[in-house]
Amino acid sequence: MTFEQRFDLGATPSGPTFLPPETTAVAPRPEPVPAVPTRVHVGTPPQTAPPVPDPLAEPAAPRRSAMSALLIGACLMIGAAAGGGAGFLAAEADRGPAIRQYPPSASAPLPGGSTQSASQALLPSVVQIGAGNSVGSGFAIDDEGRIMTNSHVIDGYSRVLVRMADGRRSAARVVGTDAATDVAVLEVTGPPPPAAALGVSNGLAIGQPVIAVGAPLGLNSTVTSGIISAVDRTARLGRNPGQLLLQTDASINPGNSGGPLANLDGQVIGMNTAIATVGGPEAGNIGIGFAVPIDRAIEVAREIIQNG
Repeated sequence: MTFEQRFDLGATPSGPTFLPPETTAVAPRPEPVPAVPTRVHVGTPPQTAPPVPDPLAEPAAPRRSAMSALLIGACLMIGAAAGGGAGFLAAEADRGPAIRQYPPSASAPLPGGSTQSASQALLPSVVQIGAGNSVGSGFAIDDEGRIMTNSHVIDGYSRVLVRMADGRRSAARVVGTDAATDVAVLEVTGPPPPAAALGVSNGLAIGQPVIAVGAPLGLNSTVTSGIISAVDRTARLGRNPGQLLLQTDASINPGNSGGPLANLDGQVIGMNTAIATVGGPEAGNIGIGFAVPIDRAIEVAREIIQNG
């Protein structure tokens, strides 16, 4: 099914209805070619972020030291615990029986409306985008290979590289961008990822659970969870004097830009765009992130596909 068929491009698009904003958050536009294009500071000057290795490049052989070996070992242990691992973890105490922890059965059904089920439904549709030194995220909006992302992720480029959740890589051309709303549409040249289920942002409730999916700091297919903190925040992004955005406390970091914010049915309700930080070289997520409502993003995508 094409994007046009899904959203009836012959109809007059209309955006969501929002209540008047209560507070104002200012998110200045990143530098033209930042090492990490998605860091947005609110109320403080931008700080220089450390360079992030190109996630689309093959990893180099590691340089080991006594300390790095310990850190690598710790990371491997954490990764095994997070993924369920293989085998079991046994712990012996001086007294009492051994405690054994087995991984969950691969055939166990996923609970509906959960973070786990939403993640597994959405992950195949989410991609990592590399444009020069910029690293961002995106998601498929139809079965024709069209990808939605942020304009600032691919700013200045006509062709980019896309890495899909299954590891496949493809070149993609920029169909068009809208800097005012920070929306861009790409089209992959190879076999496309499956289209994400697109929900509705009008009518979202504060406190509603959500997940954010993307490639923060180049870590592909990362999922974080939180809630909708506000539905009518006004933020200034780029040259736009202000637009209404969703606010969430789901962890959003550099590299998440352009990735989906979704409900627990796995339906995309927003596109992650900016974070508020307090400054400093170690500044990162503080639980205040912003996303373009999907109703508005789809409206802009329609115009981009029709007019380029």
